[in-house]
Amino acid sequence: MEQSANCQYLSFSLDTEKYAVSIEKVHEVLEYIHITPLPGMDAFMKGIVNIRGVGVPVIDLRIRFGMSETPIGKDTAIIVMELENDGATTVVGALADTVHEVVELPESSIEPPPRFGSGLAVDYIRGVGKNDDGFMIVLDIDRVMEAETDLISTKVKEAVIPDTSPAKEFA
Repeated sequence: MEQSANCQYLSFSLDTEKYAVSIEKVHEVLEYIHITPLPGMDAFMKGIVNIRGVGVPVIDLRIRFGMSETPIGKDTAIIVMELENDGATTVVGALADTVHEVVELPESSIEPPPRFGSGLAVDYIRGVGKNDDGFMIVLDIDRVMEAETDLISTKVKEAVIPDTSPAKEFA
């Protein structure tokens, strides 16, 4: 009998639900630090944080998923992830109410996403994982942020790097 491969996931909570992302995507987990807001951003885009001299954009996954804004508390964390989009890597932080632990899930314990509703949410879900603590939604974090990674990179560069091109003359 062939054994199912185990994969590791970082588990975290948004509101009362438990989520997980592949540990391969996670760069680090930070305690909540001050986020500098940037003007003109979508509501889910909270701003940037300084991580060892680099400005990293931070999103609020709760807002991105149509929930209320993440309340900042003693357990609030920023999950710093490396996302892939069209062959480019973008480093993004995501607010989480609580980060739990790294869990190992056999592929056989991850069921396909449910097939109901608009289909939009299903595009973001890799599957539903089962472990001793119950169910957790395994996110396809690249798909969650697919449309926004280009926009985030552009907006953050515009906000952080001033335009030094010469002024255009008008006739």
